[in-house]
Amino acid sequence: METRFLIDPGGLRDLADALTDRYDPTVGEDALHRLSDFLTVRVPDRRDDRGKTVPELVGERRYRDAVQQLWPQLIAYTYDEPAPAEGFGNADRPAGPFEPLSRRRVIPRYFSDRIELLRILRGLIDTVFGGAAADAGKPTWCEKTPFNLLYMEFLWELIPEATIVHIKRHPVSVLASHLDQPWAPPTVDGALAYLKPVYHRWLTWRNTVDLTGRRYIEVKAEDLAADWSGQRRALFERLDVDDFDTPSRFLAHKLTNRSGQFDDKTREFLEEALGEVIPAMGYE
Repeated sequence: METRFLIDPGGLRDLADALTDRYDPTVGEDALHRLSDFLTVRVPDRRDDRGKTVPELVGERRYRDAVQQLWPQLIAYTYDEPAPAEGFGNADRPAGPFEPLSRRRVIPRYFSDRIELLRILRGLIDTVFGGAAADAGKPTWCEKTPFNLLYMEFLWELIPEATIVHIKRHPVSVLASHLDQPWAPPTVDGALAYLKPVYHRWLTWRNTVDLTGRRYIEVKAEDLAADWSGQRRALFERLDVDDFDTPSRFLAHKLTNRSGQFDDKTREFLEEALGEVIPAMGYE
């Protein structure tokens, strides 16, 4: 599932910094406010490609209880701030009859021991994801927010036993796919502006760390599609998961359907623009 609240802005990664190294009451309260919005509004309202929300997938009661149990562990004190005569945010205008008379304020806890905070956040994950996996009779779970790749150190800090699977694809095909996404820039130049910094950030980080012996697996989508059953079996073996015939699979025609999307001139332009990225990602 793709939940985003682990690493996206306003999620657990931001909170972990805000209540430790970046702590002050204002920074911490802002981080808690954004996480509250994330967990109580954005996540429950967002549906995946199957039309399901995260609470529906993991169990609405489990999700609601886990989120509610999180706040007392992160908050030191709450109080009500009286509204000024002009109301909150109304500048020099008089307050209307429906203006709230006060607003709830929160003083977040400061964690001098980051590990203590990570254990609390890990508890949320274990309850929500681990509980759902157990209910389904599965030994583990998978979270597939795309930019997890850029925050691997935080994910390993939060879940040390996690294995990160990087399924990569030819960069030109990735760009072609982005052109069909409603949330991405609709032009070639725009998609390049979006993707090139992401590739460069990833490659810069990867070149500074030694992933040997780390729980990291890199595999090409093209290889998975060429021999799904064989490649799946090999991947699951590396993950120490029993092989089974998955309901979804990588299909060759869904990867090659981008091959003719660009004319020769445009493809040549893209290959030049992504000249350093393509071989660095293992492609020609």
